[in-house]
Amino acid sequence: MAELFGYSVPFLLILAGAGLMVMEAFAPGAHFIVIGIALLAAGLVGLLVSGLLPSAALPLVLAAVVLAAGGAALYVYRTFDFYGGKGTGRTSDSASLQGKTGRVTERVTKSGGEVKLDSGGFNPYYQARALDGDIEEGEEVMVVDPGGGNVLTVESMSGLDDDIDRELAREARRNRERESDDERDGESEAV
Repeated sequence: MAELFGYSVPFLLILAGAGLMVMEAFAPGAHFIVIGIALLAAGLVGLLVSGLLPSAALPLVLAAVVLAAGGAALYVYRTFDFYGGKGTGRTSDSASLQGKTGRVTERVTKSGGEVKLDSGGFNPYYQARALDGDIEEGEEVMVVDPGGGNVLTVESMSGLDDDIDRELAREARRNRERESDDERDGESEAV
């Protein structure tokens, strides 16, 4: 069996693969994990088949295992996107903040304040300005104008009322009226 530094090549591949996988823990981002898995797999296969193959064929088998295991590890890494969450780790522009909701962490006025957006990225805290009126701490807000920097224009969600909200309120009133009519009909029949 081939040796290097007094150790078998498959054993050195296992050490190198394990070392790269440990390094991945200190610098996440798939810098080392794919090649670490490939080397570890090649080392394990090398230990298993080293006694069965001639020493001249072993490097070819190990190279094939490195390519196959590396390709499989890369495929799994890209498919499941362990670190990014399917593109959520990417930086987006400020326009993508429009319509996002959050909570006021520091009273928002026309000249200052702070909000924390529900899905605001790495640092979800933004300086904010009120569209009209003051917004108290703890209120839910929606981004009306993302601005272009770290200052957003927000509006309180308590003041927002759209067509859907109005229709839902109308339907709730109709249901309450039907229920009260049914109760009155039930009482008059009992008498």
